[in-house]
Amino acid sequence: MTSLIISFKSNKKVLVSYRQIGNMKYIIRQKIALRILITLLLITSLTSYGQSKNFIDQPYLETTARVDTLVIPDRIYLSILITEADTKGKTSVEKLENKMADKLKTLGIDIEKQLTLTDLGSNFKKYFLRKVDVQKDKEYSLLVYDAVTAGRVIMGLESIGISNINLTKIEYSGLEKLKINLRQRAVGAAKNQAEAMVIPLDQKLGHALFISDLNTGVQNRMTNRMVRVQMSKESDADQPIEIEFEKIKIESTVNVKFAIQ
Repeated sequence: MTSLIISFKSNKKVLVSYRQIGNMKYIIRQKIALRILITLLLITSLTSYGQSKNFIDQPYLETTARVDTLVIPDRIYLSILITEADTKGKTSVEKLENKMADKLKTLGIDIEKQLTLTDLGSNFKKYFLRKVDVQKDKEYSLLVYDAVTAGRVIMGLESIGISNINLTKIEYSGLEKLKINLRQRAVGAAKNQAEAMVIPLDQKLGHALFISDLNTGVQNRMTNRMVRVQMSKESDADQPIEIEFEKIKIESTVNVKFAIQ
């Protein structure tokens, strides 16, 4: 084993190996790193404590407020499934597709903007397994902007033999602007509550110290539901279909801490 001889002023000689020197350097580096870590932790703790202390040292009042509203959906998504199975293979998907396009155009639908193809399939695998006829299907997503139009579409497509229609999603186009408005109203409601609470104390409400948006968004969603419209024999097919979707509930909840003067 390679070693070093270290001499001191006392003329004493100590035999030290290179391995021991390496271990000593490692221990020294570890001690330095530990001291740095402890120092950083102390600085962080003191900073956090100072901030907390500044907040807690002054009197404050905490209140939570919630506001909500109902809106009529103005973006209604319908899923339309066209399949040859409905006609037992007598009518091709292409013919059903053309009939659907013509019917939608007569209802005032812009098929280039409002109609999109979402899925294309067939029972090709079953053909090889069971030797049955290959039957194709196509699935479309249709966007309409009100319940009356949705009802007209449903009845119109059912009249040409297309009845596999699902309601996939409803939305409100002004959602983001409405969420901002609800947050503002919720903060205002929290302030009104706080002002009412300090009146019996003969104190005044100061500025806001802390504001938290606890929850702002849509509370109920209507998705993936089958849509069916029943029509009596005496009904006039040219009359608007009375169909109504559940209104969308949007709410905002905030937590506010106010200083008390």
